[in-house]
Amino acid sequence: MKSLKAQNHPLSNSRYELELLESPDSGISFVQKLDESQLYPLKPLQIETLQINMGKMCNQVCQHCHVDAGPDRKEIMTREIMEDCLSVIEKNNIKSVDLTGGAPEMNPDFRWFVTEIRKIGKDINIIVRCNLTIILANPKFHGLPEFFKTNRIEVVSSLPYFSASRTDAQRGDGVFEKSIKALKMLNDIGYGIEGSDLILNLVYNPSGAFLPGSQEGLQAEFKKKLGNNFGISFNALFTITNIPISRFLDYLIRSGNYEGYMEKLIESYNPTAAANVMCRSTISVGWDGYLYDCDFNQMLDLKVEIPKSQHISDWDQILLKNRNIVVNQHCFGCTAGAGSSCGGATA
Repeated sequence: MKSLKAQNHPLSNSRYELELLESPDSGISFVQKLDESQLYPLKPLQIETLQINMGKMCNQVCQHCHVDAGPDRKEIMTREIMEDCLSVIEKNNIKSVDLTGGAPEMNPDFRWFVTEIRKIGKDINIIVRCNLTIILANPKFHGLPEFFKTNRIEVVSSLPYFSASRTDAQRGDGVFEKSIKALKMLNDIGYGIEGSDLILNLVYNPSGAFLPGSQEGLQAEFKKKLGNNFGISFNALFTITNIPISRFLDYLIRSGNYEGYMEKLIESYNPTAAANVMCRSTISVGWDGYLYDCDFNQMLDLKVEIPKSQHISDWDQILLKNRNIVVNQHCFGCTAGAGSSCGGATA
């Protein structure tokens, strides 16, 4: 692969990122791998999950964030777009609604939106990707744990490691201590406790240019360390591979790890993981209502390949269910090793 210089990489430039991804010197494309696995063109199996980005505003600035979220971001989903989402959820038997950001709770209509989703169906699985520290960021967020409980929310939270040094290095000074406090608040009302139906799952992202270890092994280690050292309980740990876009791509280039990381992803391609990628059952909704096959494509501005149904207000269930899923070199991240999705390993 060609040598890349960090100073030539404009941060958060999706056009530049696509140019970089679309010119692999390895000569091996993701399309080629899918074709060899008899999976090309990649097609949906069903549309069960709507993953909704409620805005890029966040109280943290994490080094691995593929959304490039932070306190200075102004992109925020409007109530009008949320109303379009509610219509789609109600009319199309959506089984799971996955709310993400940024910090989704920072959207001023977050609680209204969750309440309205719950009115549509008691059995809809509502997931909130909570960064934990938002609960302590401001008094207006202190009641989030009780709000989550009232609305039977599944809470999914990133925790890079069970120690302060590695967590703070990835997510910012003091994040680990605040995360532990927030986890205890969730545990205190029943989240993650054996016998409770209040689900609390954690997410592990590697801190460098390597693939995550065994999900089963890491889960056992996290449960032991967090339980023994802090009295924390949780349900499951999801391992997620870092995708080479946005801040993580910038890190790879600055550290001289881009070529090696891409080669590792390509060499680790797993056809079983490819058959189970999350985009086959999920559609991602951007903060502005545009539709994508996944939230990584969203960050690269790769909309679904259905011109007549590229916005939530123009949702066409039949067209979307029969579309070809847009793929590129970054998709190797979801198909490497044990696979990666928002729900963890896939193979």
